[in-house]
Parts: sequence; C-alpha cells; structure tokens
Amino acid sequence: MTHYTQAHWGTYRVEQGSDGAPVLRHWERDPDPCDIGLHMLSPELDRVRVRRPSVRRSWLERGPGSAPELRGREPFVEVDWNTALDLVAAELARVKAAHGNEAIFGGSYGWASAGRFHHANSQVHRFLNSIGGYVRHNDSYSLGAGRVLLPHVLMPIDESWNQGTSWDVMAEHTKLFVAFGGVPLKNAQISQGGVGQHQHPAGLRAMAASGVRFVNVSPVNDNLETGGDVEWIPIRPNTDTALMLALARQWVVDGTVDRDFLARCCSGYEEFEPYLTGASDGVAKTAAWASAITGVPEARIVALAREMAGTRTMINAAWSLQRASHGEQPFWMTVVLGCMLGQVGLPGGGFALGYGPTNRMGSPHTRLSGPSLPQGTNKVRSFIPVARIADMLLNPGAEFRYNGGVHTYPDIELIYWAGGNPFHHHQDLARLARAWQKPASIIVHEPYWTSTAKFADVVLPVTTTLERDDIGFGSHEGVVVAMRRVVPPAGEARNDYAIFSALAERMGAREVFTEGRDEMGWVEHLYGVLHKRAEGIGIALPDFATFWDEGMINLEAHAKPIVMLEAYRRDPAANMLNTESGKIQIFSERIAGFALADCPGHPTWFEPTEWLGAPGEYPLHLLSDQPARRLHSQLDASPHSIAAKVAGREPVYLNPEDAAARGIADGDVVEVFNARGRCLAGAIVSAAIMPGVARLSTGAWYDYDWQTGLEKHGNPNALTRDAGASGLSQGCTAQTCLVEVQRLDGPVPAVSAHALPEFASVR
Repeated sequence: MTHYTQAHWGTYRVEQGSDGAPVLRHWERDPDPCDIGLHMLSPELDRVRVRRPSVRRSWLERGPGSAPELRGREPFVEVDWNTALDLVAAELARVKAAHGNEAIFGGSYGWASAGRFHHANSQVHRFLNSIGGYVRHNDSYSLGAGRVLLPHVLMPIDESWNQGTSWDVMAEHTKLFVAFGGVPLKNAQISQGGVGQHQHPAGLRAMAASGVRFVNVSPVNDNLETGGDVEWIPIRPNTDTALMLALARQWVVDGTVDRDFLARCCSGYEEFEPYLTGASDGVAKTAAWASAITGVPEARIVALAREMAGTRTMINAAWSLQRASHGEQPFWMTVVLGCMLGQVGLPGGGFALGYGPTNRMGSPHTRLSGPSLPQGTNKVRSFIPVARIADMLLNPGAEFRYNGGVHTYPDIELIYWAGGNPFHHHQDLARLARAWQKPASIIVHEPYWTSTAKFADVVLPVTTTLERDDIGFGSHEGVVVAMRRVVPPAGEARNDYAIFSALAERMGAREVFTEGRDEMGWVEHLYGVLHKRAEGIGIALPDFATFWDEGMINLEAHAKPIVMLEAYRRDPAANMLNTESGKIQIFSERIAGFALADCPGHPTWFEPTEWLGAPGEYPLHLLSDQPARRLHSQLDASPHSIAAKVAGREPVYLNPEDAAARGIADGDVVEVFNARGRCLAGAIVSAAIMPGVARLSTGAWYDYDWQTGLEKHGNPNALTRDAGASGLSQGCTAQTCLVEVQRLDGPVPAVSAHALPEFASVR
C-alpha cells in the first residue's frame, strides 16, 4: 500500500527514511514536480511552530481591549487548553451580548489547507454561523477587480477557468500567443485544491515545439519560459489597457474587425467604437497615442495588431494586470480584443484570464466539482470587499461603494482569524497595524509564529496538513488523494474542527456545528458527496474504504480537449450567458447605470494614481509578484525559501542602469522606500527587468522594527498602496506603487521575522 498526501504545490509520496521518520517524495506521474512541498517536515519549520495556546499578557491580565497598541511587541503567556477555550468562549459571548454578531469579523483569507475538510475558511465560517453569524468579506486580493467585473461582462471568473482552452488544443491550433504579463511558471506551481500533475511547463513546451510564436508584453522578460524563442515587448506597468486600445483601433482602421461575430455574440460594440476612434472624447486611441503612454514603439504596436489579426491568436492576461489602479479595465479590454478578432470559441483562438496564475487553467481534466464543508447560514448581512479591512477598522459607519450599491462599514469589536496571514496579503502594513489596534480582541488559529500570530491577543495552535486526515481533490487536477496523517501534531496543536467543536459546546451550539460527526465521519461524508457527483456525470468511484486503503484515484482517463466558449459561439441563443443581454458585454448598461466616474460602461484608459508617466519624488515602479519558492507567505521559514534570500532578505531586482545610477551591486542590502514605508531587501541586478522598474516578491514574513519604523525582511506591502481599484470592485491595487531604492550604508539590522515571540508569566 502506497501512502500519498497532497498540498498546494503537488501530490507527494510518503516514504520512510533511513532513520524511520517519514520523508516526502515527488509523485512519480508528475512531469514537472515542485520542490516547495518537500520541505513541509523541515526542522526549520518545526522550530517556529506555535506549541501551546498563548495569550498576550495585557489582554490576559486586564481583559479584552487592554493595551491594543502593544499588539505585535508584547510577551505572550502560555496557558492550558481549557483556560484558552474558556477565555475565547467568554469573549465571544460578551461581544454577542453587548454588540451583536455584527461586531464579529470572520477573517479567513489565504490558502489554508489543500484538504476538503480541514479548510480553515470553511471551518471558521461554519463555526461563526453556528453561533449567529459574522461580518464576511467578498472576493480576493488576487482577483478583486476581476471577480466583480467578469459576471457583468462574461461569466464568473471561476467558470471562465472551467472552460479554459486546454494545452493540447493550443499546441495543435494556436499560431500566435500574446501574453500581457507573461505566463509565470513560478505561479503555476500551485493550485488551491492541491496539484495533481503540473501542466504549464509541458503545455508551453509542446506549443513551442509545434511552432507557436510567443510575444510577452511585460515589464519583465523572465515570466514566459517555453523552451524556445519568446519576443519581449517591455511596457510601463499599469499601461496595458492603452496598448490594447491602440491594437483595437488599428483593427478598425485596417478593416479587420470581425463585425459578424460582434453582432452575433456580443452586445454594445456600437457604443464602444466611437471611444476608439475619438469620436466620443476627441482622443483617437492611435498607436502614437499609446506609444507615449506605454513606451512601446508606435511601429511595433501597428505591426503587432496586424500579426494578431492575420493568424489564429490566443490573448492571455495575467492576474497582476487587475491588481492595480482601475484594474477592471485591462481584463475587460482583453475580452474585447478576443471578440473584435472574432476567434472566441475557435480552437486555439480567443482570450484567457489567465494561463499562469495557478496550475488549474488549461487543464483537460473533467469538471467534477469537489465537496466542501457546508458553512451554514450567515444571519449577518454586513460585509466588506476583502482588501478594505483597514478602511473598515479605521472608519466604522462610513459609506463605501461596491458593485453598484452603497454600503456601510460595520463597527468591529472582535476579529476571529483562521487560515491566512493578513500581515502578508494586505497593503500599507503600517496602516493595517494602526487599524489593528481598534478591536477589543483578536483571536487567531496558527501553526506558526507568523506576524499575524504575533499581532493577536489569543493564539490557538493548529495542526498542519500532514498532521490530520483529509481528502485531497483539486476540481481540475485529475486525482483524488487519501490524505492520511503522516506525523503526530506538534506540541499541543489541535485541528480547527476540534477547537471549534469545543467552543461550540461551550456556547450551546455543538450539535449545530458538528451534526454528530467526528473528523473521520466528516471525511467519509464529504467523500460520499464527491462519489455521488461523479456518478452523476458517469464516473464510477470506489467506496470509501477502498479509496482510503488504496490511497489515490486517478481520473486521467476522463480528460478531453476543451475549447473555451465553443458551444456559445456555435449557438449563442441556445447557450446564453448570464449577462444583461445574454451576450458578451462590450458595453454594459448596468455598469454605466452605476454612474461611476472611475469605471464607466465600456473599457476606458485611466491614468494610474502612481505610474512612470508621472514619477515625481519616487522614480521606480515597484512590482510585487508571487515568490518562486513558497506560496504567498506559506513555508517562508523553510530552507527552500531561505536559500533564495539575499543577505537573509527577500531579493529586489533592479535593471543594470538603475543599479549603476545608485551605486548598487549584486548582494548589497538596500533600502526600498516611499512615503508609506521603508523596507530592506537584497539586491539582484538583472537585465530581465526593464529600466525604471523594481521587483520585490511578496511573502517575506513582516519584520517591523518599532524603534526605527523599518521593515527588515523585504515585505513589499510595507510600501504598497491601500486603496480600491475603483468604486465598482474596491479591489487590491498593490501593483500601483512608486518607490526609490538606495544602498544601505552602515550597520545592517538583523532579521528577526522567524524568531519566536517573548514568553512571560502572569505578573
């Protein structure tokens, strides 16, 4: 019997090492395995585990709301589980009685576990619903603008991934692949439900081998690797919409717009074309106009437009494009480009949003929906867009606009966070730290002493993926894994379900929360849900006992080629979309009716709030992309992550021209700064990044020096801008950020991000 487990980075075989301890190996059927997950059992990670329930000393001694300004820098007191659970239950009861459930924010943003049952997001929300509800968040930091926009224009973005044209189809039919923002393989190492076989590297290699020509429109040129030639067109960050508009306008001039497809399958092109030509605003979106904005030569814009119109073209937009000021516009314009060429629904043509961010896109595997823990009914109606948490805490009662409505920020007394690390995901972390002082209580479930744990009042130690039983199943990964426990829990760690069951019992909600099932009862129940769904689409799965014994189900035999929107193109009337017209919306009456100055009824160029067209005091545009050796901030303390750091810090990439002008060399410790904050990083000088741009990946655990105000570890969110993309989505705008960089002369402070907090006894 072979034992497997699954994580966001892949499927792994569990073996016994020479010392008898378990060792993780790559699954033998993965053609391009990822090394990140091999280090989940490393001693370096074990060293930073939360081992006992811990309470911030002032909160324990003087009660909720005591000395919130000391969060993040005050010692913790370790307590036993009964004491911790009694404290948490009492505080939840107090807040409910005094302020109502509208004063509880259920925070869970992050990738938590790949397992279907031990998914912290589902667990915490189910628990809070069992005791009356909570203030929730909508959308995601990754796709705040895209998630709100796409249902108006096309379909929910998850459904667009379900329909994404598969790699085999593109290898056979695509002739030109134009990538706005690249197809970064480091991002495609992961998938939220767990990875089966990594598909992107082989998919891109197969396309290159079949003669597909690749054009990468991006500020960097190392984010599209095919094993062959890739043309790099450097572009100023946040200006893709202007380039796309110029391509579209050129097609109008050349007479290559597919007006039949637009009439048959789209709505509102007549309202949009006058904007392209300048008839509606007096500004023709010419190649010369776009060149001045983007830095792309005018002749190259014209030529690219004609190349795209002359062959079978797939247009891809990276998620990073919409994590910016007015981030809705490049996504909307990507859809419009595909429609104007008229190749949507044809094999190898059209658009994608997008290949690269996760392993899921381009998968040929059957669209079998995975099971999840039911969350119950939330009786609280209040919510926030996920990236507006600091706004909510700092401005209770203030109004905000979102998706056509006007809403009010609730007044939060208690934050309950399980799964995720807001001191990684959020922008302008100094501002978040100030906002974090507002609630009376912050309760966190964490396996590791991350910055979020250190900023909490109560920290409850939870198990990791390898310390519990679960089912691994990514909906488009082609494999179901019996995730049997590999090692016992570290210290006194408990799984989220055990913690919430004990709290629910204290609050009179145990039956509602558990429904009478223990951990394995739920695992078997969720497998039964999957079994029934599979049966409904003609796939026979074994019974639970057989599955659990054999360890894996491989669904590769059910894979088949996929062409996005093929059925819709063939018969739009019979396959209507759930938009206002039932067609693809090039102009949306609904969005226009929201009367938003920053998001009108069709794609529009807006000058970003911060960009290289108006650099001012800070002359470098900072890109904060995903890291290559971890997922967000997960496993940052592992040796695999640490090996890529420079001088113990996250590396910042600079073009040789920019480095030379500042006297910076490879390996130097540098200070990256703007008016919002300062952080240290290790310099890497590289021609892979265009002049005027710096790149500092996310995920270094936040390491703030309270004496100097300096973030010491290279967390770019010490610098990024905490403002919404527009009044439509309020999405994250981390990619709209200007900075300056200088070499650090003098003493270099030590990194303490992975140090344990101070522990004390009650005074």
